[in-house]
Amino acid sequence: MNGPAVEHKPVLAKTLAEQINLPPDGVMVDTTIGHGSHSLLFGQNLGPEGVIFGLDVDKKAIRRAHFKLKDLPCSVILVCANFSQISDELAKHSIEKVDFILADLGVSSAQLADAERGLSFQSNMPLDMRFDKRLKSSAADIVNKADEKRLADLIYKFGEDRAARRIARFIIRERQKRPITMTGQLAAIVCKALGQSEHKRKSKKHPATRTFQALRIAVNNELENLEKLLASGPGLLKKNGQIAVISFHSLEDRLVKNDFRQNEKEGIYRVMTKKPLVASREERAENPRARSAKLRIAERQ
Repeated sequence: MNGPAVEHKPVLAKTLAEQINLPPDGVMVDTTIGHGSHSLLFGQNLGPEGVIFGLDVDKKAIRRAHFKLKDLPCSVILVCANFSQISDELAKHSIEKVDFILADLGVSSAQLADAERGLSFQSNMPLDMRFDKRLKSSAADIVNKADEKRLADLIYKFGEDRAARRIARFIIRERQKRPITMTGQLAAIVCKALGQSEHKRKSKKHPATRTFQALRIAVNNELENLEKLLASGPGLLKKNGQIAVISFHSLEDRLVKNDFRQNEKEGIYRVMTKKPLVASREERAENPRARSAKLRIAERQ
């Protein structure tokens, strides 16, 4: 198998390596294995007794990670499952406690470029957005079937877009003419609703960014799954074990911050990052995806 066509640069990898010190026989759970880049970094310091347990709903990501990690000295177990099922999946492999849980919540460059995913407005592709093809509803289903109020609420709640009602109204109007099945169609409708041009705009951020984010979160139940992962952390981590989460928007970061703080109040965690760690100027220049990344780490007491 050849390497992926679009190479994924792991965000905040150096910062993570400075903060997390795994013992040679450590057990690491990479809940979003992706291309395996973060796991490769830690796996190189694990010995034969060490374990990397990787989860991902994307079968293509599992295949890429297997290719990247196959020569590591430690054991590598890769499972196609959502990280909300972390406890069940570890139990199936008789793993009770772990040293490190990592969740990188970002969308990879390869996923954005994959026409089957339908995640990007940079090129015209079928409007899907499912990371896991076993999910029943796609973004096109929501856009074409949801009523105006539900659409507006969804875009406001998950996209934090103040123009949510106007965008929803334009979507309803356009879908009455013909179904909205392509990402380019939807992006053009949002631009029209906001009175902005896709190509001539003041901001670096595309006008449809928030709407696309909202639909992706809704389609994949992202916040609900993150809550389940965070709830599993205390029961899975060994004493002094660590959990690290890299988030890319305020909704995710708020969930992580509040969970860590609550667990610290209850004497379960020690929060190691009072403020989130962010990418250096050099990393942001080299990897634009790192601009919005925030890393929070907590340690089990």
